[in-house]
Amino acid sequence: MIHPAAVLTAAGVHREAAARPPANVVVRRGDSLSGIAARYRIEWPGLYEANRAVIGGNPSLIAVGERLRMPSAASAAHLAASYRSPAAVMVPASAVSATTEPVAGHAISAEPAAPAGSFQQCVISTESGGDAQAMNGSGHYGLYQFSYSTWAAAGGNPADFGNASAAEQNQVFAAAYARDGTSPWAPYDGC
Repeated sequence: MIHPAAVLTAAGVHREAAARPPANVVVRRGDSLSGIAARYRIEWPGLYEANRAVIGGNPSLIAVGERLRMPSAASAAHLAASYRSPAAVMVPASAVSATTEPVAGHAISAEPAAPAGSFQQCVISTESGGDAQAMNGSGHYGLYQFSYSTWAAAGGNPADFGNASAAEQNQVFAAAYARDGTSPWAPYDGC
């Protein structure tokens, strides 16, 4: 017979183990820094700072097989305070349309997707960390974490939601920004 106190103790141990992240995580295909951080309920900038030497200067570029050290939630929050976003989020030239509209007086080009310090860069950094295919648990997607309704209302192809190119996401952002200004993002992102 199992003593009831033993069951409670075992349940407590399992709950504590679930709350404590593993010491290391190996990056798998399809992983993103923000996705890994969300899985362990820590801030992605803290995860990046804890692994900057492994990841390098661009938090959007993690490689399959990289072994990342998982900081505790408290440590990740502390490290996140020291995070400085890259000067600009780089978008490959092949992903940028030549007809992309300017956003807030800044052209989007094959160079940095947004000038350092711009609202657009702030949204990208805060929402997705530059991961064009980031999908969060509530169904928000991409560089700008569009909801499906915002995506469609701003002219995004409904069939592309969840798999759009960075160029299309930039175009939809420009349309949403022209229509609604900062209101879809600013209250949430502190931009």
